[in-house]
Order: sequence, then C-alpha cells, then structure tokens
Amino acid sequence: MSFDFRDYKGKKVHFIGIGGVSMSGLAAILLSNNIEVTGSDFRESETIESLRERGAKVIIGHFRSNITDQDLVVYTAAIRDDNEELMEARERGIRTLDRSEFLGHLMKNFRNSISVSGTHGKTSTTSMLSSIAMNSDSDPTILVGGQLPLIGGNFRIGESDLFITEACEYKGSFLRFPALTAIILNVEADHLDYYRDLQHVLDTFREYVAMIPEGGTIVANADDTNMDYVLKGAKARVVRFGIENGDLRAEKITFSESGKASFDASLKGEYLMSVSMGVPGRFNVLNALAAIGASIAAGIPLESISKGLSSFTGVDKRFQHLYTEGGVTVIDDYAHHPSEIRAAIETAKRTDSRRIHVVFQPHTYTRTRTLFGGFVEAFDDVDTLVLLDIYAARELDTGLVTSEELGDAIRERRTVTTVNCHSFKEAAESIMHFVSPGDMVITMGAGESVKVADIIRPLLKTM
Repeated sequence: MSFDFRDYKGKKVHFIGIGGVSMSGLAAILLSNNIEVTGSDFRESETIESLRERGAKVIIGHFRSNITDQDLVVYTAAIRDDNEELMEARERGIRTLDRSEFLGHLMKNFRNSISVSGTHGKTSTTSMLSSIAMNSDSDPTILVGGQLPLIGGNFRIGESDLFITEACEYKGSFLRFPALTAIILNVEADHLDYYRDLQHVLDTFREYVAMIPEGGTIVANADDTNMDYVLKGAKARVVRFGIENGDLRAEKITFSESGKASFDASLKGEYLMSVSMGVPGRFNVLNALAAIGASIAAGIPLESISKGLSSFTGVDKRFQHLYTEGGVTVIDDYAHHPSEIRAAIETAKRTDSRRIHVVFQPHTYTRTRTLFGGFVEAFDDVDTLVLLDIYAARELDTGLVTSEELGDAIRERRTVTTVNCHSFKEAAESIMHFVSPGDMVITMGAGESVKVADIIRPLLKTM
C-alpha cells in the first residue's frame, strides 16, 4: 500500500493514540493536506487541543463507536490487538497500519528525506537539523521526539520536499522507512525486551543500512566500534564522522565554563566551518557532525549549517537548564541508558559546578535488569545519587529487579553516596540534605524524575 496525499483528499484517517509525540505530528501533516482526521487517546493534553484547533475530531477514550466511516486507521506500537477500536476497524474491513508503516508510506511524498537513527541522541540531532533547515530556505516538514522551542512543539509543517524525522529502532520500526539520507549516531544494546542481544541489534541496523537506496547517503559515526559491522553491505554513499576517526572531523575542540564546545569542522582534511555550540557536551559535538554531514547531503549551504548549529539552544529534557535558585543549578535530562548517563555526567563535569547530585529514576524493569552492570558503574563521577523506584512504562513488575537492588550494588562500590527513595517528596527532602550553593542537581530519566525539581525549587530559595 502507498499513501499519496492526492489520493486521500476528501477521505478520513483515524489515529488511535493521536496524542503521542509522533502520532500528533503525522495527524497534523494530514490536516495540512486537507485530509479529514479523527482520533482518540486516554487523556486530554495541549497537543490534542492543538490538533482540535487544526480541525481534528478527537475523543477521549477508546471505544468501538469511534470507528465509523474512516478509510484508514493508524495505531501506535503500544496499542494491543484487543483494542476496541482496532478490532472494530478490522471487522469492518478498514485498512489498518501501525505508526511506523504509515510513516514509511508518508515519507514517499517527500523527495528529500532525512532520518536520524541510533541508540542515543536522536532527538537532539533531529532538533539540530531542524535549526539548520530553519536557517536556510528549506521550509522543512519536521517530526521530532521532544518539545522543540524553535518550532513550538514536536512537529512543523513545511511546503518543501524536505522531511526530517527520527527513526527509532524499537521493534525494528525504522526498517519501514528508509530515507534518502540516513544518520546512524551509535549502536548499542538497548530495548532488550524486544531484541535478543547486542548481535540482534547490530543485525537489525545492518538490515536498515542495506535498505538505504544507491542514490542516498548514510552518515555514520566512525568512533563507534560497532559501525564497521553495521555498514557492511551498504549500497548508498557512506560519510563517516567522528572526533577520533572519520572523513568529517571536529578539530581544535574547546569548552567554555558552561561546557559548550567550539570546534572546526573539516572534510577529508579540508576546513569547512567554525562552530560555536549553543548546547553543552562532547556528545553534542558528535551530534553536530552528524547534522553537518546530513545537511550537506541534503544540499543545505555551509553558511546556513554553521548558523543553525550556533543558534540551536536545545530541546526539552536534553541537559535542559530548568532554573538556578540559591546558587544551585538544576538540570533535567532524559538519560535512561548507562551510556547516556555517563555522557550527561561528563557534560556536568565540564561546567564550573562545585558538586553534582543526581536524582535518577530507572526506566523499565527489562532495561534495568539487562543493563544492570552498566547502571552500577555509570554514576561513579557524581557526589550524590538519589534513586527513585523503577518507572514501569509499558511493562509489568515481574519482581526480577528493584531499584533497591541497584542501590545496594552501587553502595557496594563505595564511589558515590547513594540513597533510595520511594516518592518524589522523599527524594526532594533527601537531596536537600546534600546541596549547597555552587552545586548542580540533575533530575535524570525518561520517567517523571523532573517532579523532584519542582518540589525543591521553593526549598532552594530559602536555603
């Protein structure tokens, strides 16, 4: 099946889970092309209200009665086969597609597409690309997995053939939408509730690489030791980027007191541009190199690339500065994998903060159990760690791992003062025992750890 905007004008598409980060953007793209959109979700949100203002008809709750005369039903990976609306659509013979399948079909409407894949950094790099494109005459359509202030949300509707999106590897989703230009930031073991092991992850990325067309470009991290295996069998042109290796390199890297990097970008030894980053972290130098490579492949001028990177100030929950109160800087970060945790801590260590305190909420039982050893070692360089209970997300508690067990293993190392807490209030009270002016507090994880930052703000004012 294909999905051509022209074929669906005057037709109706229904989204089950329309309030999701990607689903809401897909719905908005259809609305902008005069396609009628209906949808459902479990709860109200600003995103849903925004879609209603654009013309979508959204019902709160999943009911069979929501499926009437739609021509296509799109659903998220979180929707189970026994969902009332999905069952009704199938019984009526209405075409159904999961989100990744639909995105793949939708991308074919854009001649110039860029997808960002990798275990870490997808949202930050997609956001950098968005800033670059917005500083050129590209007028892109954008789908990003976070709230990007630059575009006022998680999607933007453009009028050109440039389409920028994340390509998530969970359940092999990205295999359904190979782009003309594909970024691969890094490849590590993750989502082990679906993948059997690292080899399964590597083989899936390798399959993705083989799908990028001969006339396309793969922009891949040369500093990642898994990349040689992944890139075997590539038909597309390959541009490797890196700090230590690659054709596209960052040289003369320096960091400011706030941890923001400046560097010269070169391609095969020839100077391209000087970049002063608006966001901190060594990992963001690699993200910027990936964005540079993909932007060049997409035909964006070097001047626009440099301006877009320098003006990019970040995306929500990616080492996001929340506030400074009582001399204490409070940061929120999405890190929920050991590699991401280490990268965030390294970034914090490059600032002039006196001590670093982390409030971490492990994300899913599967990830905590399968990457347990990595989590135990990830916090060695911080002064204090407050551990919240595991955030279940899509999973049920199997009793195989707990946050207390993780805390005990970290305490055995005697590298960081570690406290387990079972509520946001308790965690806030605990962290306040350790902070002093000049320190940094990072609320960390893909769950709700940021709630601790809200609780301690008035307490810091009176410190």
